[in-house]
Amino acid sequence: MTIQQLEYIIAVDKFRHFGQAAESCFVTQPTLSAQVSKLEKELEVILFDRSKMPVIPTEIGAQIIEQAKKVVSESKGIYELVAQLKGDVSGVIKIGIIPTLAPYLLHRFIKSFLEKYPNVKLQVEETVTEEVLRKLKNDELDLGIVVTPLNENGILEKPIFYEKFFAYMSKNHPLLKKEKIKVEDLNTDDLWMLQQGHCFRDQVLNLCNQSKFERMNFHYESGSLEGLRNMVNQYTGITLLPELATLDLREEEKSRLRRFEGVEPIREVSIVLTRSFLKKKLVELLFKEISESIPHEMTSKAHGKVVRFK
Repeated sequence: MTIQQLEYIIAVDKFRHFGQAAESCFVTQPTLSAQVSKLEKELEVILFDRSKMPVIPTEIGAQIIEQAKKVVSESKGIYELVAQLKGDVSGVIKIGIIPTLAPYLLHRFIKSFLEKYPNVKLQVEETVTEEVLRKLKNDELDLGIVVTPLNENGILEKPIFYEKFFAYMSKNHPLLKKEKIKVEDLNTDDLWMLQQGHCFRDQVLNLCNQSKFERMNFHYESGSLEGLRNMVNQYTGITLLPELATLDLREEEKSRLRRFEGVEPIREVSIVLTRSFLKKKLVELLFKEISESIPHEMTSKAHGKVVRFK
């Protein structure tokens, strides 16, 4: 049994196709198929049901593949351990980040991080929290930058900072007369929302104590905060924005932001990774760079109450 054979069966399980698995492993299909068959012969079990399309693991094959993922992950950790002992800051980090953070956070730390550590390669993918977790568990991502708490088995959370919720209003909106607003002031008929699948949407609904919302004569859900802001600017109504999304607004737009009275609602932003993740030095450096790239007061949880989205 070899690490390479284990990587091959993991690839077949991922793509459910021998040809695509071979291509991802940079070998020919006959080579990959031969090695998988050799492993099956050694173990005296059938790992894949080849009569099905797409190919699927057998019951025992699925269990062996899960163990193979752990073995391959641990084997990669040897290289990471050697690099750490040598003090070498290098390697590839595959990061998943949610859409309500990516446009407002990445530009704050990526350039400076790569200038300090030129031998590190960052691969960043923008996707929703559910996909970040799935890819972390399948070893397709090294870490995620998402909103927490998640309380997910096998996932470690390392909080970085906390964002206030701001209300952003259209020109001449009646709530602009108030210096601060209450949650009770929000009317879901007047509120623009993100699409389902975004944790910020769920936080807003929890904050408003609503399970759903309806607009009277026009229904629109956006996949981005920019889309919501544009609707408020061009149409009418109100939307909620996390703090980072407000920092680069024009002065006129900032004049239409309102904070909440009392203990302000906030969201917790964290680095998340699997418990088996071994690139600890790189995570520490990334955490430090992100923390230093945002306003200092945002690193404290003391200024508000975390709104949950589950």
